[in-house]
Amino acid sequence: MDTAELQRTLNEPIEALVVHHGYTTYMRDYEVIINVWEGPQSPSTYLRYLFRYCVEARCETFLSTETWRDSLDARLLDSETAIDLDGYVWGANHHELYGAELRLKSEAALRWSKAVGIDFHEVHIETNAHDLTLLFSDLEVSEVPVGYAPFIAD
Repeated sequence: MDTAELQRTLNEPIEALVVHHGYTTYMRDYEVIINVWEGPQSPSTYLRYLFRYCVEARCETFLSTETWRDSLDARLLDSETAIDLDGYVWGANHHELYGAELRLKSEAALRWSKAVGIDFHEVHIETNAHDLTLLFSDLEVSEVPVGYAPFIAD
């Protein structure tokens, strides 16, 4: 995928929730599964953003140290037991997607491109709880069925 098409794909304005992110079971590619909701008249759609040949994936917290300190209670892992508790409710089982930015002048991507002989790109994905930075070569976007479980081997 060329840089212009990659930028268009990542910059599409969508209302979405990240419901899963991580390396695939074969551990080469990185996937971000999002739930796209277009209003009460349409069903949710789940899209899989597959970042192919992902040589680096960094996930850092977006939450403050104060929020982390207030979010250690195990009852926050379940939305039903988290009612009336202070802290971040991990049990919501999703993160709000704030956006994705392609970093065009990435030294790391350039270094990998030269070393491997194919184009690499760097993307920064921001949610309300995590910042993801991925170094990858290609991106595939596809719809996945409700209940798609990327972490369960066939």
